[in-house]
Amino acid sequence: MDLRYQLEAMGYFVPAEIRSAEESVEAVSRLHPDVVLMDIGLGGDLDGGADAEEIRRRFGIPVVYLSSSVDEAQLARAKTADTSGYLFKPFGHAALRAIIEKAIR
Repeated sequence: MDLRYQLEAMGYFVPAEIRSAEESVEAVSRLHPDVVLMDIGLGGDLDGGADAEEIRRRFGIPVVYLSSSVDEAQLARAKTADTSGYLFKPFGHAALRAIIEKAIR
């Protein structure tokens, strides 16, 4: 909810909050967002990395990873998934705005 509040305070519309990787692909196909912010450790049978790859491949929508830990395996996965960037929690308002603006250009 804090992330949603930050995004809305910046003037962005948040059409959905998804809790599992499987739900996110369906939501993206239905909502066609400009950018997807995704926790790399998203729950479900798929992980956030596999899900981001699927979203980029099928829809060409930029995906920005969010992570609360700096895990070398996750970082390597983010680099190979052709994401538009990643932020490590906690992150500031300015960093969030900058990564989103870069992703949607």
